Amino acid sequence: MTKAPESPPSMVDVRNVTMRFKSVEAVKDISLQIPKGHVLGLVGSDGAGKSTLLRLVATMIQPTSGNIYIDGLHVVTDKQKIKNIIGYMPQRFGLYQDLTVEENMDFFMDIFAVPRRERKERKEKYLGFSNLLPFTDRMAGNLSGGMKQKLGLACVLVHEPQLLILDEPTNGVDPVSRSEFWEILENMQKEGMTIIVSTAYLDEGEKCNRLGLMHDSVLLDLAAPSVIRGGFPTLEEAIIERIKQADGALAHDTFQL
Repeated sequence: MTKAPESPPSMVDVRNVTMRFKSVEAVKDISLQIPKGHVLGLVGSDGAGKSTLLRLVATMIQPTSGNIYIDGLHVVTDKQKIKNIIGYMPQRFGLYQDLTVEENMDFFMDIFAVPRRERKERKEKYLGFSNLLPFTDRMAGNLSGGMKQKLGLACVLVHEPQLLILDEPTNGVDPVSRSEFWEILENMQKEGMTIIVSTAYLDEGEKCNRLGLMHDSVLLDLAAPSVIRGGFPTLEEAIIERIKQADGALAHDTFQL
């Protein structure tokens, strides 16, 4: 087991991580720490590197350079141990459309080897959080978009991970379902869970303890939403201005070269 040297009480510790796909740098020299029990939101334009960073933290891919520790465990050398303490929900989560809500839950509890004696309680807890208990016999393929996302989250939560990683889970979901989804996340945070979530909605970003702004594979800012907003009327205006500044600096550097 490889332990992070001098690791602070963080659930996630990303140190100078770069990820290259052939000649493309999808993530460039990113460092960040997420304290246990905090929610980190990732925002930025499409192609900024958010999904790649989440996949790195979720041990789905290995960084080209740098190190990532999850609760002191290294994502490469301790990958199997880490899989037991994380829950990862990508943009296209693999629900089984021809299984019922309950059958999907049972399937994921089998995958995560949830003890039989705990299954009924966990199923009631997470389907209850998701307001899906009245729909246990409904085929997943017949659920609305918002209900599918909540079922996906419930399936990810059945093994009660310490770290939850969500890639734009509310994208394209109606406002009511988005609000209900975030109520679930707030409940999970109250229970001590650490959460990383990328989002296209800045009102969701406002709910996070800290916000990471990514642009062109770089982490431009990492701070509380109120700090990033600064003196601007809205968070959106602040982020647009910050990206303009970054693009201007890049253009200047390119010209200098």
